[in-house]
Amino acid sequence: MANKLSLSEIDQALAGLPGWKLDGKFIVKKYRFREFLSGVAFVNEIAELSEEKNHHPFIAIDYKLVTLRLTSWNAGGLTDLDMALAKVYDEIYEKSRVHD
Repeated sequence: MANKLSLSEIDQALAGLPGWKLDGKFIVKKYRFREFLSGVAFVNEIAELSEEKNHHPFIAIDYKLVTLRLTSWNAGGLTDLDMALAKVYDEIYEKSRVHD
């Protein structure tokens, strides 16, 4: 099990993750798409990665806006895994925008 990050470690990690915000025990980011199905395709990629890593975000699809919320329940807060996955989610988004 990963160790829970301190508030200063979270702040430091978030400094390298543009758009991600701390919300209690979660980090949250909203991704905007030009088309509904582009957002759904993004969510499908996130879902596959989440299954592979056995670490699942909360996902909301509001038409062309996708919101991801991450935390590590077993650790009781945020861990390095949350921060690493947030970075990968951003990379998937940037890649998907090329096709958007």
